[in-house]
Amino acid sequence: MTKPQNTAKYLTLFSDVSHLLEQSRRASARAINTAMVMTYWEIGQRIVEYEQHGSKRAQYGRAVLKQLSKDLSARFGRGFSERNLLLMRKFYQEWPISQKSSAKFIDGFSLPWSHYVRLLSVGSISARAFYEQEALHGGWSEKQLARQIDSQFYERALLSRNKATMLKKGRASRGAEGTSPEEQIKDPLVLEFLDLKDEYSESDLEDALVLRLESFLLELGGAFTFVGRQKRLRLDNEWFRVDLLLYHRVLRCLVIIDIKLGKLSHADIGQMHLYLNYARAHWTHRDENPPVGLILCASKGETLAKYAFEGLPNKVLASEYRMTLPDERLLIAELERERREFERKR
Repeated sequence: MTKPQNTAKYLTLFSDVSHLLEQSRRASARAINTAMVMTYWEIGQRIVEYEQHGSKRAQYGRAVLKQLSKDLSARFGRGFSERNLLLMRKFYQEWPISQKSSAKFIDGFSLPWSHYVRLLSVGSISARAFYEQEALHGGWSEKQLARQIDSQFYERALLSRNKATMLKKGRASRGAEGTSPEEQIKDPLVLEFLDLKDEYSESDLEDALVLRLESFLLELGGAFTFVGRQKRLRLDNEWFRVDLLLYHRVLRCLVIIDIKLGKLSHADIGQMHLYLNYARAHWTHRDENPPVGLILCASKGETLAKYAFEGLPNKVLASEYRMTLPDERLLIAELERERREFERKR
């Protein structure tokens, strides 16, 4: 076989044709996905309309779905279990077509069916709409979407003082495993369950966290186990105490928590850096990863955090905490403003 004489021109031709084919395949996949999701919505519509003209009894509806599942599976194969038909019915009910024009509505089904199934588990309409849009803009896989929902990304975005940073972080490409400390530890944290009123000390806050340890560990992000509190370490002739010491099963490392009442300072970060160096040398087992530091603070300056954390040999994070939840309507309006501004700057 004779090779093309002008290699550079041929490579350009090959690259252009390959690009066209890849575009065509992606477009075909999107069209197939949209058609499939729209079909499932219409199946849900037919089921609801049929039930509305039939008996009002629940047994009637389940009997219809059971028979429909059996007949559709016999004719079209897998994908039409009774559970899936229930999901299609709910999909129609939760995404009413009357809210949009037909053309825009059909084009709006840009996510795979598995994503919509996961979104159906989100009770709040505003939260569901947020996850749908962010999954589309961020190109989240179904696992990534599930993880963002499970970690309450919407609620944390509402509470964050820097919503644009939260949105940017959420849309950044991330591995399917999601095993970085930033992905495993929530920020901000909502500690309303501590029921602390008015003035309280760092000791009061620590006592409340330990007293309601289970709630605190769940709010942190899951996979945490308690190791100890006020763990002592000695440097030269001076004793230091670590507020809380936890272990993260996914990260496979110790997590040192330092509790601060006020705003994050560079001194707090330096102190945590000292703790981590000691913990890595004396508390970390051979098969564990280096420890991670988490500073819980009432507020943090984004610029200070950026430059103080950058380049550190140890992983140090800071999470803000809230003792009460502000008005959700105001938070939603603020988040929408930030999102529009974020989209405009992209």
